[in-house]
This record gives sequence, C-alpha cells and structure tokens, in this order.
Amino acid sequence: MRRAHLEHIIRAAARVTGDNEIVVIGSQAILAHVPNPPAALTVSMEADIFPKNLIEMADEIDGSLGELSPFHDLYGYYAHAVGPETAVAPEGWMERLVPIQNENTDDAIGWCIEIHDLIVAKIAAGREKDIRYCEAATRAGFVNTATLRMRIPLMAPERADLGRLYGYIERLESLSIKGPTPHAPRL
Repeated sequence: MRRAHLEHIIRAAARVTGDNEIVVIGSQAILAHVPNPPAALTVSMEADIFPKNLIEMADEIDGSLGELSPFHDLYGYYAHAVGPETAVAPEGWMERLVPIQNENTDDAIGWCIEIHDLIVAKIAAGREKDIRYCEAATRAGFVNTATLRMRIPLMAPERADLGRLYGYIERLESLSIKGPTPHAPRL
C-alpha cells in the first residue's frame, strides 16, 4: 500500500461512516511517519481502521470498503474495521496519534498510531510477519530502541509478556542503524 492508497481509504471511510476522524492502527500507519517507506513495510494491502467518534459505524467500513467489496475489487486495497480494543499497545497510545490530513483525504483526518507504539504492539503480537516488519523498520532507521524501552512499562502485563518484549528490543538494537538517519521520525 502506498500513502495515496491510505489517504483514499481515509477519505472513503469518512464518507461511509460520517466521521471525519479515522484511526489507523495497523502496519500501514507507518505512512503517516514515512510517506515512502521501503517495500518491506508496505506489503499489506489492508488498512486496519475505525471511526474515532462514531465507533458504531465501523461495520459500514467492512461492508463498503472491506475485503472482497467492490472497493477492493476496483482498487486492489481495502479497509478492515477494527475497534480501539484491537490495539494491544502501550497505555496512552490514543494521545500520541499522528495525523494525515490533506486534500487527498478531503480534509478528513487519519489518526495513525505512533511508530513506536506500533512496533511495541507488533512485538507483543509476536507473529512472524510482525517480527519481520519490526526488523525492517529498525534496519531502515525508523525506530529508536530507547523509546521502545520507555513504552514497554506502559503495556498491560496481562496482555503482553514484558520480559519477552525487553528481550526482543535487545535483538532490534543489534539491527539499529547507528547515528541519525535522514528518515528517522520525530520522537
């Protein structure tokens, strides 16, 4: 998925739900931080989203913009409606959302999960595809492992193995690019 695709999904979801604020919690949220990330970070053709203020309208997203919908058939990418509880992310993640808003979104706001919250959530999920994603983002210089370490204590212990999270960050540290990179997001 490219940034223009995500902007299109935000615009379409806002129209379908009547909510001008759409939250993006999946891997494609990286497009708010890095408009043209490496291909390894844009493999998914699905954006996990929900209407921020009208959560009860989430089913409209799947019906109109979801997998196997006419939207998906026409454009080759789609939206998947989720809820805020889907994100197993550090406490306060909703206060750190990063906006995408421009004429391509028809001025609707796509509130994207902040990259470090996204990476911690993916480490907590622990699926092979999530691990590959975290490693690719780290190799590209988009991840500050010190920030990840500060986010882990914000995870609910009943939802994530904190020891495993810290252990995995050590692995990511070995992949980190040393020194500042031209692509590193603002922290």
